[in-house]
Amino acid sequence: MITRSVALGLGWMLLLSWHLWAPVMAGAEDTGSIHSAVSSPATTGPKPQPVEAPSAEDVERAIRRGVDFLLLRQNRDGSWGSPHNTKELNIYAPVPGAHQAFRAAVTSLCVSALIDVNDSRSEVQEAIDRGENWLLENLPRVRRATPDAIYNNWAHAYSLQALTRLIQRHKGQPERQAELRALMDGQLDRLLRYECVDGGWAYYDFDYGTQKPGGSTISFVTATVLVAFHEAKQVGLEVPPKVIDRAKDSILRQRKPDFSYCYGEYLKMVPMHPVNRPAGSLGRSQACNVAMRLWGDDKVSDEILRTWLDRFFARDGWLDLGRKRPIPHESFFAIAGYFFYYGHYYASLAIELLPEKERPQYYSQLAAILVPLQEKDGSWWDYPLYDYHQQYGTAFALLALQKCRAHVTKEKRTGKTSDLALQ
Repeated sequence: MITRSVALGLGWMLLLSWHLWAPVMAGAEDTGSIHSAVSSPATTGPKPQPVEAPSAEDVERAIRRGVDFLLLRQNRDGSWGSPHNTKELNIYAPVPGAHQAFRAAVTSLCVSALIDVNDSRSEVQEAIDRGENWLLENLPRVRRATPDAIYNNWAHAYSLQALTRLIQRHKGQPERQAELRALMDGQLDRLLRYECVDGGWAYYDFDYGTQKPGGSTISFVTATVLVAFHEAKQVGLEVPPKVIDRAKDSILRQRKPDFSYCYGEYLKMVPMHPVNRPAGSLGRSQACNVAMRLWGDDKVSDEILRTWLDRFFARDGWLDLGRKRPIPHESFFAIAGYFFYYGHYYASLAIELLPEKERPQYYSQLAAILVPLQEKDGSWWDYPLYDYHQQYGTAFALLALQKCRAHVTKEKRTGKTSDLALQ
């Protein structure tokens, strides 16, 4: 996260040097941005170049290798991730609560990914069962680590998505489903408890440390929770409408006219801060657009989704420049490495909201990025985070890549994207 002191320092730097570097960066990030601002900033932007999608065989091979990596790295107790690998640049993570939250969030992501890839091998199903048992035993223990560290919100959100899939997986087993629903209700209770006073959610509260967090809401944390809530509705989770409305309002307060989103409300008064500009918002805009669209914001139209997916794939290099950097926000536009696979996962959800005929070109773009980035050991990772990064990165990549399966063959036959991508 960009702290207030860092933000203030960057603000002074911007005031002193903006006239020198802003035109250059703006031109690099978005050719024609001046015209965009005059005409329609929300629906004007760069277009991606045509790509040749990986073959269906390449995609299946990558998915299989990713699954095998998760099987190999599952802990004996059924969870994924640990605090064991450290570096001199470790992020603030007070023990034990921060690591309980990290492990629960990563385990939830891995369980979701293994379910979604639909691998029928017995060892995969056993790994899901072990992950499920770990969640049943450990999720109720996940709490706020300290007054200022609220990483547990990630665990509560991603566990809702995992529990949704597990409940569906146990169709015809009402006793097990009831047990999972009770756990889901507990995670909802935690999210209601740790909702910020102004609505929405964050992962830090450096302002007051009050029982109900009084700090700045963070746009993409709130979007993550809203997407999880929408998935959990499929199995009957009832979220108070006022909570949804407050969360949406918090995101709207951070949305700029071009549908880039401020990192957090504490930065909304510096809308031209690099992290708040379109390149800095590449990953966040996918998540926020999806969340707002799912919860009825008709301003997030197909045209908005299409424009931001075009921008995402055309300017994916900005995200890639931050990938694997050990210090958060050290890259251009204050991009942190951990936005890379997060952003690609939510881009896959945005694609799913478009008309079916438009999806293949975007899934081809997605597969063309993800397949070549797979590591030799079968993992994907973007930011060194103790021993959680390979597991969460692989889970995000698998969740995104499995959506490409039904589309890459068609694109491979043509060897180019459809005309729509070239408009």
